[in-house]
Amino acid sequence: MTTDVTDTTDAGTEPGDPARERLRRWRLVLGGESADGTGCALAGRDAAMDGTLAALYGKGDRAQSGRERSAGLGASAPSVARWLGDIRTYFPSSVVQVMQRDAIDRLGLASLLLEPEMLEAVEADVHLVGTLLSLNKAMPETTKETARAVVRRVVEDLEKRLATRTRATLTGALDRSARVSRPRHHDIDWNRTVAANLKHYLPEYRTVVPERLVGYGRASQSVKKEVVLCIDQSGSMAASVVYASVFGAVLASMRSIDTRLVVFDTAVVDLTDQLDDPVDVLFGTQLGGGTDINRALAYCQSQITRPAETVVVLISDLYEGGIRNEMLKRVAAMKASGVQFVALLALSDEGAPAYDREHAAALAALGAPAFACTPDLFPEVMAAAIEKRPIPVPDTV
Repeated sequence: MTTDVTDTTDAGTEPGDPARERLRRWRLVLGGESADGTGCALAGRDAAMDGTLAALYGKGDRAQSGRERSAGLGASAPSVARWLGDIRTYFPSSVVQVMQRDAIDRLGLASLLLEPEMLEAVEADVHLVGTLLSLNKAMPETTKETARAVVRRVVEDLEKRLATRTRATLTGALDRSARVSRPRHHDIDWNRTVAANLKHYLPEYRTVVPERLVGYGRASQSVKKEVVLCIDQSGSMAASVVYASVFGAVLASMRSIDTRLVVFDTAVVDLTDQLDDPVDVLFGTQLGGGTDINRALAYCQSQITRPAETVVVLISDLYEGGIRNEMLKRVAAMKASGVQFVALLALSDEGAPAYDREHAAALAALGAPAFACTPDLFPEVMAAAIEKRPIPVPDTV
């Protein structure tokens, strides 16, 4: 793990000594074991920061069973609360979030998040929300309100970052998808009109005579497109569930889009009536369990009333526990009816996910390539689907 230690130099360290600074940084990275080879001693703030790192990443004493503990943080709420305060003091927010995630994974501290005092001390992010959702059923009533407040804080931050661009991108796509051949003057798409009439160029007048006008449809309050978000809520998809719920709420706020949100494991739950509050959507999910994509797609297919104006977005790692051939037949049938089908292996910033490559290849053969999508790319993917143009699949897929 890399850490930002730019502002933590002790008073005794000469700022102009690059060699000393390199040793100091290596000492913090290596953890001060006998074989670190730096010969660098830490004091003051550096020593305190090294202690917080050692508590999580260093080797502690041997447990009574004789096995080495991976770290020395301990599992008592007071000591963890102090440690959480320390890392917020010494490290930037992005590093704090990584260390919190590692503490939950390495030290089994998830159960401590069921205490309100602990929730108030942590740095909230998408991954923490995923952990809280997985603990939802075990969460005592005294903790639930605090947990909802933490989740709401993260959701509101995501909405601020994503909503404006998403609405602007999709509004443009909706207008372009409703082009008319006899537009009013202020509705004319001049770039496309000129391109469509280049053969009518008059050299002597150095102009184009537009025999056919291309324009945008006038803004309308009526529903132009229907979007179905079909979200796999297995445990590995936690971050995708969070982002998809936020995007679902944003899409539902647009009058021209009729949005439906469906989550599934081996059962299917329609959360469309909760889309006005993504926090309610998230607490309506149940992370973990098996996966039956075929059953989920069967339900989504039954809800489609205007196939040619519908976009179905499946967000899943494609590890199917249901009937594989039936799943592929449903996708083929939807596409044949005019549905724009998008398969996302993940909707998150976590990088390349683990997924079923055989199923991904089968979907690609049907004309529905499966790929991981970042939240920043998602509006462009939806715009392309709405306009029925090629989906911008990342080069890394």
